[in-house]
Amino acid sequence: MTTFSIFQRDPAKTPDPAPAAIADRFSWLAAILPPVFAIRHGLWLELPLWLLTMVLLGLAGRWVGGDAVFWVYVAFSILIGFEAASLRGGALRRRGWRYQTEIIAPAADLAQVEWLKRKA
Repeated sequence: MTTFSIFQRDPAKTPDPAPAAIADRFSWLAAILPPVFAIRHGLWLELPLWLLTMVLLGLAGRWVGGDAVFWVYVAFSILIGFEAASLRGGALRRRGWRYQTEIIAPAADLAQVEWLKRKA
């Protein structure tokens, strides 16, 4: 079972009352391919920050060495993997979604159904 954060749009602004369920777990896609993860989930603010960080790491490699930069990149990628759910939640908040609750469910669609049952 996984904990899902439930976000919902304001029903007065949008006729679609379907909630978004974000799993609170490690994301391998975010850890291995951060730009693909950012594009897939519309993290347009985070993508340029990631690119800037990679440029700065590349420049730092001249002074601290390639091995050190590699391990900093690995640590940074692991951090992104753990924080992927928070990044997605922040992006939804910026788009006008509101956090509602946490639901424990085996899958995202079942968490959405559970939230709709609770609201009814």
